[in-house]
Order: sequence, then structure tokens, then C-alpha cells
Amino acid sequence: MPERYDVITMGRIGVDLYPLQTGLPLARVDTFGKFLGGSPSNVAVAAARLGRRTAVVTRTGRDAFGEYLHHQLREFGVDDRWVTPVDAYSTPVTFCEIFPPDDFPLYFYRQPKAPDLEIHASELDLEAVMSARVFWMTGTGLCAEPSRTATLAALRARDRSGITVFDLDWRPMFWDTRNDAPTEAPAARYREALALATVAVGNLDECEIATGERAPHAAARALIRAGVELAVVKQGPEGVLAVHRDGTVAEVPPLPVDVVNGLGAGDAFGGALCHGLLAGWGITRVMRYANAAGAIVASRLACSSAMPFPYEVEAALTEGAVTSRPTGATP
Repeated sequence: MPERYDVITMGRIGVDLYPLQTGLPLARVDTFGKFLGGSPSNVAVAAARLGRRTAVVTRTGRDAFGEYLHHQLREFGVDDRWVTPVDAYSTPVTFCEIFPPDDFPLYFYRQPKAPDLEIHASELDLEAVMSARVFWMTGTGLCAEPSRTATLAALRARDRSGITVFDLDWRPMFWDTRNDAPTEAPAARYREALALATVAVGNLDECEIATGERAPHAAARALIRAGVELAVVKQGPEGVLAVHRDGTVAEVPPLPVDVVNGLGAGDAFGGALCHGLLAGWGITRVMRYANAAGAIVASRLACSSAMPFPYEVEAALTEGAVTSRPTGATP
């Protein structure tokens, strides 16, 4: 039997075009850097940087940007065998503006439809999905067909085995709510997925969409009532709250950091979360490690190429602070 994957993620991928000049609106930016993007793809990169065997299930356009993303995934050590082309749609790009420490507007170009929403259930390698030690899916994967049916099919195949993570990943601009109340349809989809997951991860806005609760402890309890074993509520400058069904609670403050770009911190947190859970660490240690990984990426410009190596996370934890390095530097 082939070696099973530590982490398989499923969902969004694209090209991030980030300004190399901070503090300016896009209209005044002259130079940009090109990076692999998309939250679940970045989570796979983050886990690979920490030594895990990872793969991503997604789709690109049949174009030069699609070729670039394949190249980047391979360079980062992420298996791209389930990254397939869609002839009808172009690989999406995303721009951001960078106004540290806490304003990073995103501009998604995913029209008329992103290829990563064209994942079909019939094309999934369910044997690999079922055998992966961690399966990671996102709320964006539930926003449109056929991705929604494929994502739920993968969850049902998992049957709550191993570690099945639902990244709540609320992006309202991806949802078509013209025929529904703004939150009713997404909330119903989220409840369906929560019943099939063992871990839920989200910030306060995302928890509110999923459960109707915004207070951290109330949101965590609501996520557990919805079906998960572990609820992770990210609170930005207030740190992170983790509550397990067995009653274990961990509240971990953030690691101090001079923020350059906060957009990749959550993906680094996700990859480190997978790593810590796979290592069998206690919840507090996992949250501290994931917080440190997130802080490191927040101190850098890019997302994917900024994901930390284990020695960097350990150094940040030891020092209680983040030592910056240029994006793309190697150990």
C-alpha cells in the first residue's frame, strides 16, 4: 500500500499579486510580487514546511497561471496530482492592499467562476481522502456547485474518521444569496458540514455565521453542539480559544509581532494546527505552536513562501518574540 498522506486539503487556489510597496492604495502601487495563494493550498504548504506529507485537491485554469501554481506546489513539497485543469475558466488572481497593522483589503478576481469550484464528486480519490490522517476543507467549498456536493461527499466518505477539519472560511462575496436571506443558506450549509467534521476553526465573524454566536466561549460550545470534538476560535489580538468536547479548555494569548501583512497568518496557524494534532500534543501546546507560526507569517509580506520551518517556530516560542527574515529565505 502507498504511504498515506498526513494532510489533504481541498478547495481554493489562485495567484496572489501582493504590492511590494506597503501603505499605498492599489492605484498608486507600481510593483507586485506573485505568489501561490488560496487558503487550503497555503495550509498544505504550511504543513509541508513542518515536515508533513501533504496534497491538495483543487482545480486551476488551463493557462500560464495554472502552470505556475503546479510549479509552486511542487517546489513547496505539496503533491499536485489532484490539481486538474478546467478549460472554461481562468486561474483566479487576488490583489491586496497592505496597511499595517490591521487593514489588508482583498480584491478577488474569480468571475465568472473560479475553477476550484468545479471540483466534481465523481472525480475524487475517496480512498486517499479516507486514509489521510488529516482532511481539511473550507466554507468556500460549500458556496457553489459542484464543489459543494464534492466537499460533502468527501466529508461523508471520511465518516468523522481521523482528524477532519472544517475551516469556516467565511467569504460572503463568493455566495449567491439573491434568492435567500443573506445568512440563512450559508448557515444551513455550515451546519451540514459541521455534523461531519471533528474539528472546527474560525474567527469570530465566521463562528457567528456558522452558529449565530459571537462571544468566544458561546461560539465554541455551539460548534461542539453542532458535532465537532474540538472548537478553535481565533480572536485576533485577544489570542485563541480552544475547547474540547471532553471539557479541556485552552486560552492562549498571541505572540507579540510587528505586523507586515496579516493575511497569511491564519493559514500558517492551520498548517501548524494540523502538525500539532498529528503529533498528539496537548491542546495548549498545539495552540501556542500554531499562534507562533501565524505570528511569523504576519511579520512577512507573502503567504505561501513565508510559511515557517520548525526551527523558526521553536525559536519564536523560546524567545517569546518573532525574528523576521526576508520572504523566501531558506534555513
